[in-house]
Amino acid sequence: MNVDIHEIYAIRYARHDRRSTENFIGGDPHDIIQPLDYYVWVIRGAHGTFVVDTGFDAAMGEKRGRVLLNPVGSGLKALGINPGSVKDVIVTHLHYDHAGNYDLFPNARYHLQDMEMAYATGRHMCHTHMRIPFEADDVVAMVRKVFTGRVQFHDGDSEIAPGITVHRIGGHSMGLQCVRVKTIRGYVVLASDAAHLFAHLDQKRVFPVVYNVADVFEGYERLRKLASAPTHIIPGHDPRVMERYPPGRVGLDNWIARLDTDPS
Repeated sequence: MNVDIHEIYAIRYARHDRRSTENFIGGDPHDIIQPLDYYVWVIRGAHGTFVVDTGFDAAMGEKRGRVLLNPVGSGLKALGINPGSVKDVIVTHLHYDHAGNYDLFPNARYHLQDMEMAYATGRHMCHTHMRIPFEADDVVAMVRKVFTGRVQFHDGDSEIAPGITVHRIGGHSMGLQCVRVKTIRGYVVLASDAAHLFAHLDQKRVFPVVYNVADVFEGYERLRKLASAPTHIIPGHDPRVMERYPPGRVGLDNWIARLDTDPS
C-alpha cells in the first residue's frame, strides 16, 4: 500500500447566482449568468481524514445572500465521516466562506499560515473595504483555538502528512494557501481561492476580491508548477467541477465529486 497516495472529494454546499461581470476585475464583455459554487474538500488516505476549509452555515448564507444547498456536516456524513472524529483541518484562508462552522470539528487541529492570521487580526482590518470578506466571529474563533493549543501555524511551504503539503500563494488574501495532494493520477492541487474559476486560470484574469493582483498572477504560475498537469488544478468556486468529475458515491451527483480520478 502506498501510504502517501490519497483520495480527494469536493463537497458542494452552497451556491450564489451572479453575472459574469461580478467575477472579473474590469467586468466581462459577455455579461452572462456565471454562478459560483462553494466547496469544502476531504482528503483520505493511510494517515487519516483531512478536511480542507469549513464553509459557512445557514445563518451566514442568509446574511451574505448565498443559498445553502446542504450543510457541510451533512456532506461529511454522506461520506461516512463524523466531524467529531476529524483530527486535522486545513484552512486555506480566513474569509467567511472558508472559515465558518467553527464549532463543527471539536477535536481537530487547524493548519493556517502565519501571514493569514497576522493579516486578519492586524492593521489591514482597520479599513472597511479590506475586511468585507472576513467575519469577526470566525477570526475570533480561530484566535480562541490558538489559545487552546489547537492551531498549527505554517510559514510558506509545509508538509501536513506524507503526500499532503500546503503552499502559501497570497494574492486573494495575504496568507492564502493551496493544498497539494499526491493521488493515483499524480499531484492534484486544491487551489481554493488562488483561482476561483477555470476561466481565471485559462484567461489569466482576476477575481475582484483581492489583496494583491500581482501575487494572483504569480500564484497561477505556482499552481501550474505544483500540479502534475493543468487538468490537476481544482479551482475553488467553479460549478464545472461537479460536471467534470464523477460522483464520490452512488446517489451523490451534483453534491460530492471524486477528484483523484481523471476528469471527463
